[in-house]
Amino acid sequence: MIAITSLLDSNTSARVSEMTSKLESKFGLTGVNITPYPHLTALTAEVPDMEELKEYLELTCLETRKITVRTTGLGIFPGKNPVIFIPVLRTPPLNDLHSRLHRDIAEMSTEMGVYYNPNLWLPHITLALGDTTPELLGPVLNFLGEYNFNWEITLNNLTIMQKCGDYYLKDDEFQFGKRELIS
Repeated sequence: MIAITSLLDSNTSARVSEMTSKLESKFGLTGVNITPYPHLTALTAEVPDMEELKEYLELTCLETRKITVRTTGLGIFPGKNPVIFIPVLRTPPLNDLHSRLHRDIAEMSTEMGVYYNPNLWLPHITLALGDTTPELLGPVLNFLGEYNFNWEITLNNLTIMQKCGDYYLKDDEFQFGKRELIS
């Protein structure tokens, strides 16, 4: 299973990394490091022909302009190991790109991640994953409540991440916008 993501701009990436470092030092939370790059996941899929996918993403990115999104507050996916995240507000340009990606990649995939269906997708930036507990949730949220998560972020890429051992690592990255001709 691969993930199609957008890596965050350098300022936002630094903010997220600083926050996850604070969660690690204060609460011992390291699970989010399974993906060492702050990102927004568009979808997950099982794609047999990676070359076809890469060609598709390259063409899609050539036709896509940078997308500005906003975040606000904090969110929780509940469970035995709750996930703590920063919600990304859906906008028409983000929804259009996501729907197009989901529709087209579904045609070349043998399996699609169910939570990334356009009707269910909740775009977010993960702060804590996998090693949180219900007992830690209160203290962590109390700590995070001191921060402002009303951010503006520019998305300018689609990036393939693949599972490599215990981590999801960058396989290939495609920038939005037309390529300039080099003479």
